[in-house]
Amino acid sequence: MKVAKYLAAVSTLWLVGCTSTSHINGSSVDYDKASGGGRYSILQDHAPSGDIKVDHLPDLVPKYEPKSRGGNKSPYEVWGKKYYVMDSAVGYTAEGTASWYGQKFHGHKTSNGETYDMYAFSAAHKSLPLPTYLKVTNIDNQRSVIVRVNDRGPFHGDRLIDLSYAAAARLGYHKKGLARVRIEAITPRPGERYSSTPVAATQPKPVVTPSVAPVSAQAPANDLLFSHLQLGAFSQQASAVRLKQRLLEQFDTRINTEVLHAPDGLYKVLVGPYESDALLEDWQTRLDAAGFGKSVKVALAP
Repeated sequence: MKVAKYLAAVSTLWLVGCTSTSHINGSSVDYDKASGGGRYSILQDHAPSGDIKVDHLPDLVPKYEPKSRGGNKSPYEVWGKKYYVMDSAVGYTAEGTASWYGQKFHGHKTSNGETYDMYAFSAAHKSLPLPTYLKVTNIDNQRSVIVRVNDRGPFHGDRLIDLSYAAAARLGYHKKGLARVRIEAITPRPGERYSSTPVAATQPKPVVTPSVAPVSAQAPANDLLFSHLQLGAFSQQASAVRLKQRLLEQFDTRINTEVLHAPDGLYKVLVGPYESDALLEDWQTRLDAAGFGKSVKVALAP
């Protein structure tokens, strides 16, 4: 019974990066580790077949979430070593080595009971509360991505974090396997809206700053807090145009869509403007239900 519980706990917690599984030399101990106690049919992790594109994936928008019921036990033990889960992620920053994990774990349960999707922006960390949103920056090229930590690991060497394959691709190290990163916790409070730019004491900052249509920190003249919805931000203009075309094919003349080239070099797909908060929120729900993902509310000057 103790052995069964031990294997169950290990299979729930044990996750490693793409290069962390050593060659299996026939040892039952090595096989047990590589297979996660018999849980994984693939012993050596690897990337998905073919090269994937991630420009079309919308950025995650952090929101307040309570701690999950699973994956937050402290301390927990993996391969004879104890790990302690932090009470809170507020103010947490760190620098270290990031790996990624992919096909081997795709479709299996994460430590908090969700299903791992290597094409989503998620991550595994040894001690942060689950879930926690992080901004992860590749120190070598300054690319950034926001991920949601819903898993435990990596338990190999001195690695700081395991990112999903899609997140590693967004940071540009999916073909290398490892990268030097800086991670910063994002911890919205209940009811608080997340903005990627600093928020002033009395006025909301805009989320995007397109060069062709200046953005004001002031609310629009009709006192609306937000005027548009942002559905994506792409490094390639063609990717943004494709998303715009999909929107037009789905909604025809019922939707007004535009692609704006922002000063940060990204092409951002916006829909709007909307004349009321209720109408904007109604379209946010419609777009989400139609499979376009959760959009971001933004304020553009008229």
